Amino acid sequence: MNVNGTEVTIRDIDNISEQEILSYMDYIHKDNELDEIETLDISPADDGGVALDYTLRPPKFERIRRITGYLVGTIDRWNNAKRAEEHDRVKHSLMH
Repeated sequence: MNVNGTEVTIRDIDNISEQEILSYMDYIHKDNELDEIETLDISPADDGGVALDYTLRPPKFERIRRITGYLVGTIDRWNNAKRAEEHDRVKHSLMH
């Protein structure tokens, strides 16, 4: 089932309300307040409670470039000289 954009799976628990699911999601958000929950798996725990297994969506980020002291996200407003400077830069790849 989908609750507020989160794919929720309920295993071996009957009669769980959407309000209870939202409460579990709020509980998770307390520890991860800036992250969005992508999936949530709710199942019985050995101690009689519930086990919450979840994954978080990767954060969105914007590439920031630094050319001659300026931090910018895109180059669409640059003049030809700045575009040429960016083009001529040595680009380093990431090592895996």
